[in-house]
Amino acid sequence: MRKRKKKTSGTKILIAILVILIIVAGGVLAYKIVKDKENEETSVSEENNGITAIVEEKTVQIFQGNDRPIAVMIDNHSDAWPQAGLQEAYLVYEIIVEGGETRLMALFKGTEVEKIGPVRSARHYFVDYAMENDAIYVHFGESPQADKDIKKYSINEIDGIAEDGTTFWRVRDKASPHNAVTSTAKLLASIKNKKYKTTSSKESVLNYVTEEVNLEEGQGAVSVTIPHSQLQTVNYEYDEEKQVYERYARGKEQADWDTKEVITTKNIIITFCNNYTLTDTENKGRQGLTNIGTFDGYYITKGKAIKIKCIKSARDEQTIYQDLEGNEIKVNDGNTFVHICPTSAEVVLEEGITNVPSNP
Repeated sequence: MRKRKKKTSGTKILIAILVILIIVAGGVLAYKIVKDKENEETSVSEENNGITAIVEEKTVQIFQGNDRPIAVMIDNHSDAWPQAGLQEAYLVYEIIVEGGETRLMALFKGTEVEKIGPVRSARHYFVDYAMENDAIYVHFGESPQADKDIKKYSINEIDGIAEDGTTFWRVRDKASPHNAVTSTAKLLASIKNKKYKTTSSKESVLNYVTEEVNLEEGQGAVSVTIPHSQLQTVNYEYDEEKQVYERYARGKEQADWDTKEVITTKNIIITFCNNYTLTDTENKGRQGLTNIGTFDGYYITKGKAIKIKCIKSARDEQTIYQDLEGNEIKVNDGNTFVHICPTSAEVVLEEGITNVPSNP
């Protein structure tokens, strides 16, 4: 009888322990279900006075993905106008060359462009800006100085003169040398053939942000005049409705070759640094550029402008653009034209409504 009683007592204790464990486990499971549901609801929306706000994370659109940029030299002689591909470029540099002319370098990233050009020859200081963007440098011929630097810095390049005739083609509606064009598809085929790397982890030179940059403390800049030389003056007129600047050069509207639509830009950056004439045996008036150091400039967007500092410590280092307090400027998410012009250039910023420049 004692053994049976002892066994019955032990069984009752075991059953009681099991019941307690089941109750505890059920409580833990119920708490987890409720908590997970609360977390899910919190991550999707926030309740505020009965209004549900969906939380969406914005990302920069103009510079995204790991596609390596492609930098193309664009002819800016008046006989080359209109040009193709400038509107699809996320970044365009304009710098003086010989004879008071300027040349453009348009950068493309992860986009398909059917016609780019006219493509012209390289200049050595454009190599600096190709390097700081980790871009493949595309040109049609080069100056002796550019040829030397391309080799010195082992630049990944595509030279139209050295190509097999499939990467570039000549059009009939412009005269040589202003009629060589290409496309991103043709360039990517050449890049693959040359076994250049097609991805890049390098961050953007410009500090793009998703929130609107309004430059509240800036001066009015509804109309912008940038004289690169006596020959080449660029004007931008602000379209308040579209919040972009329309581009004019030498008093003429700059339009796309095929669409005929005016070229526009969200942002304008100006850097003041001197150019000088090179002394070489060819005596073609080719230019040099003093672009290493700290230089004055402007950042212009949405009808306003602020003074900035443009800092480039080496030819292959990225330019840093800072406000006068030493903070890196925030740049609106959109395409940008960078103008590098002489320190003597009298840039004019106007805050009122102005007339579009007329043909000279």
